[in-house]
Amino acid sequence: MDLTPTQLGGLAVTGLVLAIVALALATWSQLRLRTLRRSYRVLWAGGERDVATLVGDQHRRLDRLEGEVAVGRVEVAAVRGDVARSLRHVAVVRYDAFGDMGGRLSFSCAVIDDEGDGLVLSAIHARGESRTYAKGIVGGTSTVTLSPEEQQALSSARADEGRGAGSDRG
Repeated sequence: MDLTPTQLGGLAVTGLVLAIVALALATWSQLRLRTLRRSYRVLWAGGERDVATLVGDQHRRLDRLEGEVAVGRVEVAAVRGDVARSLRHVAVVRYDAFGDMGGRLSFSCAVIDDEGDGLVLSAIHARGESRTYAKGIVGGTSTVTLSPEEQQALSSARADEGRGAGSDRG
């Protein structure tokens, strides 16, 4: 089969058009690929790794973090137990132990934990002497009789009143 010069010219033009279209598609694909690479480069901070490797690395990091969170939970539970047993509820009642003394120099101070265990300290000031007493508290009560001021300090501490500032009784 012999082709005429007109047919050969038409075939050449068709080939040229197809080549131009192919070149345009290749250029467009190259530009699109460059744009996608730039977008994914943000995902893995410039490293040339595939997505499967990236996902595997992230999965390993998440597993490690889950372990660290589990350890943190155990430690927080231990700290909560320690805080519950710490003597952190404090209340002070100041008063005049004797009618001839002024200035409320006597005081009773209750210091207990969350379970109501701790102690009550009392200091009684008189003109010529001063006495200090300590009474143990277990479960919010004492085996030794508490004075009204000591009982008031213990009640305030159990209610978490007077924290830091204390309360006064005239």
